Amino acid sequence: MSINHIYSRPWKSFDEQLALLRMRGLLIEDEKVALTWLQRVGYYRLSAYWYPFRVFRLEQDAANGAIRTVSTDQFVAGTVFSDAVALYLFDRTLRILLADALERIEVSLRVEVAYRLGSADTFAHLHEDNFHPSFRNKRDHRSGQTAFAAWQQRHQGLVQRSKEDFVKHYREKHGPNMPIWVAIEVWDFGSISQLLAMMKVADQMAIASRYGIGDWRILGSWVRALSYLRNLVAHHSRVWNRNMVSEPKLPPSTAIDWCEAFAGKPDLLSKPFVYLAIVRHMLQRICSGSQWPDRLAQHLCSFPSQASQRKLSVTGMGAPNGWERWWNAKAGQ
Repeated sequence: MSINHIYSRPWKSFDEQLALLRMRGLLIEDEKVALTWLQRVGYYRLSAYWYPFRVFRLEQDAANGAIRTVSTDQFVAGTVFSDAVALYLFDRTLRILLADALERIEVSLRVEVAYRLGSADTFAHLHEDNFHPSFRNKRDHRSGQTAFAAWQQRHQGLVQRSKEDFVKHYREKHGPNMPIWVAIEVWDFGSISQLLAMMKVADQMAIASRYGIGDWRILGSWVRALSYLRNLVAHHSRVWNRNMVSEPKLPPSTAIDWCEAFAGKPDLLSKPFVYLAIVRHMLQRICSGSQWPDRLAQHLCSFPSQASQRKLSVTGMGAPNGWERWWNAKAGQ
């Protein structure tokens, strides 16, 4: 089968893209401005932001009789092009705010992991005895590699591809192996998350306590979730109403007060708002005087209004009712 048979939608000029949107019921307030947005951002990227304004209908599967919701090509009455643009700009600012916070969390995790492991072994990341046997020996069902062997391969790849001056300096002056507190600066967030998951329980617990988390498994869950979130942010992907694939675990509300807002609501754990709450929690432990929670709350409260008959809000992000009451509380309150 040729590629043309697999995908048959033709290329369209910007004018044709705009005409298609108008034909489907999207109102264009200013054609020149709309064309500029299509040229600057692109039809496909913007389509994620006008998708919530599509008309949806119920459809029965002929094979099994199941009822499902499907989208049509038509837009809800009153939807204007700027409704999608406003959502795009809201999401863009959200990603910028998250990039700021996630950088601080990632740097803090680098320090904690390197400090804990380095105190016992300068080259702890190279020696499997520094890690929990069950965690390090877990095998990938496809490659057959242990978690530790796969991580070593990833570590070596990151070091070899690095263009950092300090890597070149250490190779020339001290040989190929770098102390963990140097090597960790080459790793990405995913590598840090994987190494943390292999650490001994006592080590993971010590790091979890640093962030006010009483369960090392919760910390691992949060770091995996934040690694996923960072990848979305780094690749400029939509965040605001995405169904998240890495659902974090939450401790009981008796351990962390704000978790009560999500108790008994498993559907909220696949939405981005709980990720924002985790970022807030981590930042309050790393730098308690940070104004980031205030800035993010202000941004959430500025969620754009819509001309469309379908009204969207932060509820679509998985924000629990009354989130404003606890969001600005300081750590420990």
